Amino acid sequence: MEDNSIVVRGLSKSLGDFLLDNVSFEVPKGRIVGFIGENGAGKSTTINLILNELKKDAGTIEVLGKDNMTLSFKNEIGVVFDECNFHEVFNAADIGKILSGVYSTWDKGLYQRYLKQFNLPANKPIGSFSKGMKMKLSIICAMAHKPKLLILDEATTGLDPVVRDEVLDLFLEFIQDEEHSLFFSSHIISDIEKIADYVILIHRGKIIFEEQKDNLIYNFGIAKCRQERFTSVSSDDYLIYRKTNVCMECLIPDKDSFRKKYKDVVVDNATLEDIMLFYIKGGVSCKD
Repeated sequence: MEDNSIVVRGLSKSLGDFLLDNVSFEVPKGRIVGFIGENGAGKSTTINLILNELKKDAGTIEVLGKDNMTLSFKNEIGVVFDECNFHEVFNAADIGKILSGVYSTWDKGLYQRYLKQFNLPANKPIGSFSKGMKMKLSIICAMAHKPKLLILDEATTGLDPVVRDEVLDLFLEFIQDEEHSLFFSSHIISDIEKIADYVILIHRGKIIFEEQKDNLIYNFGIAKCRQERFTSVSSDDYLIYRKTNVCMECLIPDKDSFRKKYKDVVVDNATLEDIMLFYIKGGVSCKD
């Protein structure tokens, strides 16, 4: 059985009008897991609960085999949020000195290599950095103490496509030894498609699916037909459907089998974004 870097079971949290409702999922060791959903779906709330920044109402959370309440895994995780929290009067060299006293595993040489790799000046105040430069600094600071697990919340926000691609390659290198793991939320679905092994979709505080990315990309599809034809399509062959102005559309988990069974029905390939929007925009589950 494969070890897991994060195990969440029955996690619930009420925040005003929002409810994170009985959330369960896993982040396997040596894998990259993408966490997607609309604004307000519960991604940041879930991450803050994992990091023990919020107190859960119910459920259990294990990080690297330990209860997340212990906080004994500080050296073993790296965290990046969507905003840089370093004081703007400091420079990158100052940050390196400060963090070397925080993390016993801090690697000064690795940090300096990352600064050069991403063209970040060591002696200019962070207040003079662009948003993209600040995000790059946050990412390399999270990685320079050699964590076993990276947790990222919109960490590629503000990076131009070229730099974002370099950062994604760095993440892929990070998990190559199959001992490291990465859990990240992002609105940039192409980033998830490029590097994730698994994808978790959360919608209105509930987990909609937890799937291997390749299964979603290569097997899922969208079937389109007239309403009278749709009535003869078995609900066993699709997951969710919706009515448009011109036809009925349904999300199918096995497009090849569907095409063989319904030869007269148009079946399009589905991107990860297509699949996410199908659920978020109000499709009707065949179980409803």
